[in-house]
Amino acid sequence: MKNDLEIQKDVIEQLKWEPFLNAAQIGVSVKNGIVTLSGQVDTYSKKILAEKTVKKVSGVKAIAEDIQVGLSPTYKKTDTEIAEAVVNAIKWHTMIPEDKIKVSVEEGNVKLEGEVEWEYQRNQAKTTVENLMGVRFITNLIAVKPKITPYELQQKITTSFQRSANIDAAKITAEVTGSHVTLKGKVRSFSEKEDAENAVWSAPGIISVENKLKIEEPEYAFED
Repeated sequence: MKNDLEIQKDVIEQLKWEPFLNAAQIGVSVKNGIVTLSGQVDTYSKKILAEKTVKKVSGVKAIAEDIQVGLSPTYKKTDTEIAEAVVNAIKWHTMIPEDKIKVSVEEGNVKLEGEVEWEYQRNQAKTTVENLMGVRFITNLIAVKPKITPYELQQKITTSFQRSANIDAAKITAEVTGSHVTLKGKVRSFSEKEDAENAVWSAPGIISVENKLKIEEPEYAFED
């Protein structure tokens, strides 16, 4: 089992491995396997990438993300310009029903509202906006309108787990109540925990997921 110092070292090295990031701009501290990221980056997409990068590191149990977005003059845009860019980006994305999404922008903070049928559409709307110049933060209030029974949801989630090479389906249970899912059981890593949750979100009509999966401590064999 890795201690906090080893995890911190691995996280820093993983951040350095990402060419899009400047690891020197990001502070890393670790306590009981919980990683806190701090510092300042010049785009929102870098803030998101830093968090995704840390999730790949073994031993990480959770992430507290406190990175700030400080836009340089190069990336500075008016709220009107940002709003126009967001609307156009959503309009040109074939997976997103543009007529169902409402956009508002205040001081670079983008708010998305509306209703979609699938969680992937909700995620795609946010992902599409992440890489736009001038965006400082995104509040995704898009709702997923369920069009499927709890039993059908249960079957789709179980099948999804069984198809995945990264998920040990035998150790995970998904309890479905309406359009809400609670995950219980054990996983081998933070990455597997996230993969299981992402698999659930891929099912239609999901409104919320409570991830109670626990990360197992790896067992090591020692020779005498």
